[in-house]
Amino acid sequence: MVLAFSLASGSWEWFSTYLGVTLLTVVLAFGRVPVRTAAGYAWNLAAYSLVVGLCVALALAPAMQRWDWLFPMEGSRTGCVLAGRYEGLHAQAALGNLAGQDAEALAFAQEQQSRVAVNDCLAATTTRWLPAYALGVALVVSGGAWAWGRARRSE
Repeated sequence: MVLAFSLASGSWEWFSTYLGVTLLTVVLAFGRVPVRTAAGYAWNLAAYSLVVGLCVALALAPAMQRWDWLFPMEGSRTGCVLAGRYEGLHAQAALGNLAGQDAEALAFAQEQQSRVAVNDCLAATTTRWLPAYALGVALVVSGGAWAWGRARRSE
């Protein structure tokens, strides 16, 4: 949980995918799907599913931030692009009279400021929607585990 909160500040980087996959591997290797007959089955199933959902969300976060098809929330990417354009103009205005002296340096500064603004905006949007993806995975996992347990019990 501490890893999730520490990674949620700033842009989502690919190290988050590594951590999510590593934690998911540990959970799947050492965790057990709760047995339907055990006491506290619902709580154990909820805990197992939510942890798996968190791991998958950590693993997907950088891809969600970067790929339109995985994160198709209408309007979020457009707003981030506009924020990037604004920051590029802001960089030009901040240089004032110096901007005319080195056009290449100005273009580089604008591109850097724009990229940072877009990444920060997309990261914030991804962080806002990440719990929905994690909960969706948790619901799929709990539904699958419940159905699997029920099928095993009827054998």
